[in-house]
Amino acid sequence: MEKSDGQVAKTISVVMAVTLLGKVLGLYRDRLLAVHYSVGVEANAFFTASRIPRVFFDAVFASAIAACFIPVYSEFLARPKTGKEDARRFAGTFLTAVALLTAALTVTGMFFPQGFVALFADYADARTTALAVSLTRVMFPTVFFSGVAFSLVGVLQAHDRFTAPALMSTVSNLVIIVYFFALDRRLGIYGLAGAYLLGWLLQGLIQLPSLKRLGFRYQPGLDLTSPGMRTVFRLMAPVMISTWVQPISLAINSRFGSQLYDGAGVSAMEYSSNLYTVIAGTFVLSITNVIFPKLSRLTAGGQENAFRDTLRQTVHSSLFFVLPMSAGLMAVARPLISFLYGGGAFDAFAVEITSAALLWMSPGMAGFALQNILSRACFARQNGKGPLLAGAACVLTNILLCALLAQPLGVTGLALASAAASTVYALLLLVPMERRGEGVLDRSMGVDLAKMLLAAVLTGLYAAGVQIGLTALLPAGKLAELLTLALCALTGAGVYFLLALKLGLEEARTSLSLLKHLWKRG
Repeated sequence: MEKSDGQVAKTISVVMAVTLLGKVLGLYRDRLLAVHYSVGVEANAFFTASRIPRVFFDAVFASAIAACFIPVYSEFLARPKTGKEDARRFAGTFLTAVALLTAALTVTGMFFPQGFVALFADYADARTTALAVSLTRVMFPTVFFSGVAFSLVGVLQAHDRFTAPALMSTVSNLVIIVYFFALDRRLGIYGLAGAYLLGWLLQGLIQLPSLKRLGFRYQPGLDLTSPGMRTVFRLMAPVMISTWVQPISLAINSRFGSQLYDGAGVSAMEYSSNLYTVIAGTFVLSITNVIFPKLSRLTAGGQENAFRDTLRQTVHSSLFFVLPMSAGLMAVARPLISFLYGGGAFDAFAVEITSAALLWMSPGMAGFALQNILSRACFARQNGKGPLLAGAACVLTNILLCALLAQPLGVTGLALASAAASTVYALLLLVPMERRGEGVLDRSMGVDLAKMLLAAVLTGLYAAGVQIGLTALLPAGKLAELLTLALCALTGAGVYFLLALKLGLEEARTSLSLLKHLWKRG
């Protein structure tokens, strides 16, 4: 039975709150890393080493789990009588295959890290390269731990269990934070790599109680010719290539960044992209993780009208929130970076290049939201061709723009390339869907998007004015930065809400009605 819209909204709210907790802890984790290691040799080497296994997992296995496993598993569950047993058998085979493949890749990475580092970074300093090689060898088991953890997440999300998966980053970030306070002075950067590994191991272990309550039992199997696995293999190639976009784009930015500021461009892009992901990803990924299984079930049930309505409402509501977030982030990029990371070893130069990266990465937030939502819609239909072509174009766009802009503009050029690539990806997904009559745009949607964009631009200009004025009036320091950020965020949200209400946007009216209802109850 499908959840009502109210239940879906409640689930999204809970998942978003839990995810936000993990992301806030992630920000604090990054602050501790920044004040200890800044954008120096150890930080650059660590970011390269941690990026390599994550890119391999995201590019190869995350696509299969997120985009292939859930639709096929949901299709089995929908079968009468034998559905649960068929789904369990398919899950056992899938889990076994992922475990074996990630284990093989882990062993390869641990024995031959030099080639991977050469592919992902081009440091002029031999010391940074050597440290990155050693740390890569230590951190490559992340691939195996991730494969197991995210396979279990796929089972839970297919059954509409989202809380335990959302807690994953909270658990791993707490482990790393504890490490900084307890062991970093004694164990240094290698100990930090070990803490990251422990965090990833725990991400899988915390799924087990929820799976037990669900009644799921792992049945080992390796029948790669079964109908379910044949469907996965059929879907996996185009889906895998299309979901390479984000990890490969980050790897491209990292490689070009390794040639800037004696390698400090790597750390600047990493800090800014992590913060960007917290702000954009908490909202967008919370929605897509909840909506994707629903879209898969609607597809399996042949409910095309409900599918289209759900997709349209998801896009509409997401852009209503994402557009002002993008504009506001551009306005407060510098005080935000200084407040979160500034201090200790993270000096004025580190603040400068990291805030520049965040500032010019932010215009791509709407594209980031759309590409995640629309690609999941394609995957729910078990159609990977559109995301495949759009993803390839996105990666090529990013490479070309990085090559053109990195040297003259520094990290600003890399950030602009990233934003442009996300936008290209979104447009190349949206336009074909509209031509086939499967999309979300109509006259009403177009008018609303224009209203949202207008309100977001005016809000961004307002926030920029407040930020500039307060920076000139207040003395330098953390308290002044916090006050600036708080006033920009709170009053900016108020300005956007009033503008949206004046322009007649549905989300603003709904929010006002909810506030009135809560006021009366209180």
